[in-house]
Amino acid sequence: MINLILALVAILLFIVLEPVSFVYVNFFKERFHWRRLSGYWRSFAVAVDRFGNYQYRSLFNRFLILEGAYQFGDFRETISSALGKNERDGTLTKTGRLLVKILNKIDPDHCRKSINNFEIS
Repeated sequence: MINLILALVAILLFIVLEPVSFVYVNFFKERFHWRRLSGYWRSFAVAVDRFGNYQYRSLFNRFLILEGAYQFGDFRETISSALGKNERDGTLTKTGRLLVKILNKIDPDHCRKSINNFEIS
């Protein structure tokens, strides 16, 4: 029960603090500029994407890729990067291929451009 309460507090803090952070970073920290606004949203999108790749790994591994394929779940990686690796390797399910097709309509060759290779430390 304590973990549920902590998760709800985290969500509440996000809802309250995100608009405050947005206004502070884009309007008070420095003079407003469209490029910084675009960078703010990109940074936000990558953070949410990385969270999703980790949090929903079981779902994605079951429905988006074939058995033995490159797995979702590395917190350093975005969903698009994992999709791109599986697209490259030909290991996407029909659902995975459909998702890649949708993303490619928004941004041509999105998943392949998103591939991130990590050095093992």
